[in-house]
This record gives sequence, structure tokens and C-alpha cells, in this order.
Amino acid sequence: MLSDGIIIFLSYFVSLFIRFVLMNGTVSLILWRYPYTLVAVMYSIAMVFFYYGMRMYGSYRFKAAGVENLSILSINGVGIMSLMSVMYILRLEDFSRSVLIIYWAVSSVAVILKRFIVRKILHHYRRLGYNQKHVIIVGNGHHAFQYVEDLKRNPHLGITVDGYVSKFQKEGLGKCLGSYEELEQILQENDIDELIVALEPHEIHFMKYVISCADKEGVRLSLIPFFNDYFPANVRMERVGKSKLIDMRATPLDNLLAGVVKRAIDVVGSGLGLLLLSPLMIAVAIGVKLSSPGPVLFKQDRIGLNKKPFKMLKFRSMRVNATEQTGWSTDTDPRKTKFGSIIRKFSIDELPQLINVLKGDMSLVGPRPEVPHYVRQFKEDVPLYLVRQQIRPGMTGWAQVNGLRGDTSIEERVKYDIWYIENWSLWLDIKILFMTVFGGMINNEKIN
Repeated sequence: MLSDGIIIFLSYFVSLFIRFVLMNGTVSLILWRYPYTLVAVMYSIAMVFFYYGMRMYGSYRFKAAGVENLSILSINGVGIMSLMSVMYILRLEDFSRSVLIIYWAVSSVAVILKRFIVRKILHHYRRLGYNQKHVIIVGNGHHAFQYVEDLKRNPHLGITVDGYVSKFQKEGLGKCLGSYEELEQILQENDIDELIVALEPHEIHFMKYVISCADKEGVRLSLIPFFNDYFPANVRMERVGKSKLIDMRATPLDNLLAGVVKRAIDVVGSGLGLLLLSPLMIAVAIGVKLSSPGPVLFKQDRIGLNKKPFKMLKFRSMRVNATEQTGWSTDTDPRKTKFGSIIRKFSIDELPQLINVLKGDMSLVGPRPEVPHYVRQFKEDVPLYLVRQQIRPGMTGWAQVNGLRGDTSIEERVKYDIWYIENWSLWLDIKILFMTVFGGMINNEKIN
């Protein structure tokens, strides 16, 4: 907390140096005077408390760096906007707004860099065996073995298994410390940080005793439920009286702010895309019209958010035919025109979908939408297929930038789409967009 406060405070002077020395070649002394330096001190202290309130302090073991970085950028953005408001109210009007924007960027990068360095140092020493968290596992079934294997694959977490408790001994889990009935004595004899409970369904009657022993000895307890394999990446708990409900399909986009941010990027991105690409789109429209008789735009029914149908737009790349609403396109599809095969090769035929994004039918990034005919078929044959419809479909997606587009495995596409939905972040969307622009738009289709 102290280091964050110092970094944020010093970032103010770095921002002044960048704005007035590097960019202007002069120094505005008024911004170095007492009122502004005092404001920088108060702002730094306030931001540390803000970080604390947003739970930015604690163990680094299980925090995802990307999520933390996005939080820092967002918190600092709110902080800078609040600072501008306060300075206006206090009539401190003689300040540079560009300095504050630079201040946001410099302080954010500096704090992110510091935390990155701390993570690397901690990971290094944990791999050497220091800063370890000692645990005991209760159980010796599938999930107990899976937990041990996960720890072996992630030594940077710094978790050491001191042994396991079970009625029967098994190879591969380490030292057997005794049976379930001996747990209380085992906890008294071993100084551990946490008890990991991984009981199998037929052992669930031991749960009450295990929890009682952990509470009696003041040991923290974490539970791996026997239905762990059915859990998605994000689980949300709700409560109705004494009933605890587990939302099995909670996603990061259920958060209102996350949904607003994603939609705002869609609106801005699609609007700018239509503006900047309008000359290309006009040229393509002329090419389509000259290539074969028929309309410039091809409108096809697709299934979108919450299984609702919409008309998806594309530049027409095929001759008008009777199977255009249900036919599956292939690499060497005879229905394609010469010009159509060219624009399909470079994904230019997809550009009118920017209009779908602007309307709200689609997003820039998300699972690709499918026609109703195949949705009805795939939902019967492919597990979790309709889970994809819990978010807006996208112009590009995680499956597409990983090579799963066109005539490829639907099962594999669904796996990538579900992973994207469960692990969504702003940084993941940005990564997918960059991968699409720099290499992802050229597909394997052959030009006729």
C-alpha cells in the first residue's frame, strides 16, 4: 500500500516532466507549487484507500494478472475523473487536463509494472521452495489427485501438500497421515495453513465431522465438491432463506459494468469501422453487383442472444440459389462467384456485419452465429451448444482466431466459445481483435 502511494505521488511529477519538458521544452512552474503538490499527496492517499476498498491488496497466488490490470486501469480512470471534479469545485482551474490524462497513464503503468515485478519475484522464490502454503488433503479420490496434479503444474502458487487423510492408502498423493476418524489429532500434530476437502460422493457423511474438526482447531478449510467437473470457470452463489443456490452459468458479462463497457466498445468500434471502411465497402458493393445478378447484400437468418433470430448481413459472395438459407459452405463451393471467392478469402464479405453490431444484434467479439436449421441440429448432437447464446454473437471470436472457421469441427468450436464466455475480459477481446486484424482475416478458402 505504501509503495502504491509513493508510485502514484511520484507519477505526478513524471507527468509534468513529460508534458512540459519533453513535449513543450519548457517548465510550467505554477504546476509545481504548493496547492498542486498537496493535491497530489491527498490524491495518492485517497487512491490507496480506493484500492483497498476494491480489494486490490491480498495474496497474489490466485489473482489473474489480466483481471487485476484491467481493475487498476478502471480504478485510476475513476480516480482521475474524480480529481478533475474536485479541482474544479475548489476553483483550482489553472491546471492542464492533458497532464491529468498523462498522470492516469503513467500511474497506471507504474503500478501495473510494480505488481508484475512483485509477482515474478514471488513466483521465483516459491519455485525454490520459499513462501510456501502448507495444506493437508482430506480424501484420496479423483479430485484429490487432480488437485495434486494441478499444483505440480503450477509451482509458482507455492502450495505444499504435507499429506492426505483417508481410510485407504494410495500411491501418488504423498504421505498418508491417518484415517478420517483421526483427523482431529492429525490437525493438532501438524502446523498447516489450510485443509483441502476432496471427499467422494459415497464419503459425504464424513463432511460434518471434517468441518467440525477444522473449526475446533481453528484451521481454514476449502472444499472441492464432488461435482467439481460440472462447474464452469465462474460460479455465483445466491441465497433464498436457508437455501444456497449455485448459478452454474454465471459469466463475467453478467456484471453490469462489464456489459456496458463491452457494448460501448461495440458501438464506438462499429461506428468508426463503418466510417473508415466506407470507401472499401462501396468498391466491394460495386464489385458484387458486377459479378453476378442479384442484391449486393445477402441477408440470412441467424440465431443471436437468448436464442432470438436476426438478419445477419454479408456482401453476397455466391450466385442466388435455392439453398442459400440452409446450405453449408465448403472450401470449393461451386456456388461462389470469382469475385465472391476473393472477398471471402480475406473476410471482406463480413464487413456489413458492422451494421449488425451497431444495431445490437451482434458484438465485435463473440461466438459466431449459426443459421436456425443447424442450431436445431447441433443442440441435439453437441453438448453445451446453446450455452453460446447467453451472449451476443460476434464478427470474430476465440474459436475463429484459433483456426476453427468454415468447414471445421463444431465440437471444437463450442469448446473454444464456452471458454471465451467463462473467461471473458476486456483484454481478451482486445487480443482477439488484434489477432483478427493481424492475420485472422485470411482464411484457408481457395480462390476459384
